[in-house]
Amino acid sequence: MRGRPAPANVLHARLQAAPPGATGADGAAQAGVTAALTATLTALSAQIKALQTQIAGQLAAHPDAHIFTSLPRPGTVRAARLLAEIGDCRPRFPDPESLAGLAGVAPVTRRSGTRIAHGFRWAVNRQLRDAVCDFAADSRHASPWAAAIYDDARARGKDHPLAVRITARAWTYVIWRCWHDGTAYDPAKHHALQAVLARQAAQAAARQQDQ
Repeated sequence: MRGRPAPANVLHARLQAAPPGATGADGAAQAGVTAALTATLTALSAQIKALQTQIAGQLAAHPDAHIFTSLPRPGTVRAARLLAEIGDCRPRFPDPESLAGLAGVAPVTRRSGTRIAHGFRWAVNRQLRDAVCDFAADSRHASPWAAAIYDDARARGKDHPLAVRITARAWTYVIWRCWHDGTAYDPAKHHALQAVLARQAAQAAARQQDQ
């Protein structure tokens, strides 16, 4: 449900380019199946909308809703999921490292003599990790800071899942601070974001001067 559907003109063109449907007895049988599936999808869509309405109501009633809905591109369901997985018990996460660790976005450090290795963290809350990584992956389309972290990780040879976890780890520090203080996320007060914006503005100005 969170995907981005193609524009109407694209969908119309695809339908026109599609091969003709079956005819005769086979076509009638297929039509019956299609009608049944359509009715099922219609009922399912109605239930999804009803559930989303219920989630939105419960989210709005929670005292921490303003924290999670203030994040970049949270969406009702995504914000509610983050709130549900992180919770509202502050002592559960006394510092951002504890949140990042349980969410599985901080690597495990293993030491053997003089050798130090960093590996994937398996003993985690998978639901929390999915919630944080889902948010982080989409946040890079709205936050230049998140995009810069993700792009830098990719440039260093990290694959997409690891780059998302690196971005998610950075976000856990921001989310934890907002959550711990009970304040909404304010991009104007996010110094790292402002630094990225200033750097991008300087680069844009330099390109204009070169033209």
